[in-house]
Amino acid sequence: MTPAARRALDAAGRLFYERGIHAVGVDLIAAEAGVTKKTLYDRFGSKEQIVVEYLADRDERWRSFLAGYLAAAPTPRARILAVFDASRDWAADHSGKGCGMVNAHAEISDASHPAYPIITGQKAWMLALFTGLAREIAPEGGDRLARTLMLLHEGGLVAHGLHVFPGAVEQARDDAERLLMAGEAPGAVDR
Repeated sequence: MTPAARRALDAAGRLFYERGIHAVGVDLIAAEAGVTKKTLYDRFGSKEQIVVEYLADRDERWRSFLAGYLAAAPTPRARILAVFDASRDWAADHSGKGCGMVNAHAEISDASHPAYPIITGQKAWMLALFTGLAREIAPEGGDRLARTLMLLHEGGLVAHGLHVFPGAVEQARDDAERLLMAGEAPGAVDR
């Protein structure tokens, strides 16, 4: 990616997250990035493609960020809690607007939009991550445990983004930890 295209993608990402995808036009992206509209269209082809690349870039950065937390956690239980810790820290660094994928889905709910598979794919990936970890500690109840963890995680992110109450992600983590410690999932022990 050329430096101008990278600036444009960075500007688009910041603007889409802060103001909403539909509220931001290519003129504003070009102006914020210090490039021409022609440069945007030459590199991306359309606003839709800028949205696709913004969401793909955001997802890639999230997965990379999360990987560090997962690598530092010694057990499946610790890795589950590390997901919540990473989300808390990610949210603290990203202006408190909540989950970019959830926000994007609020604006892009049409399955034929080229960004839709990125949005839903990121959430499917998160559920698969929780499922793999949950099955390691609760082979018999792992799928249900994973869905519960996913609900806690996503609910914490949404409540954080909506400023429903302070410490939403932290509370979701605490509730996940209590769930794991209480053994509500059969076989929920550190392995």
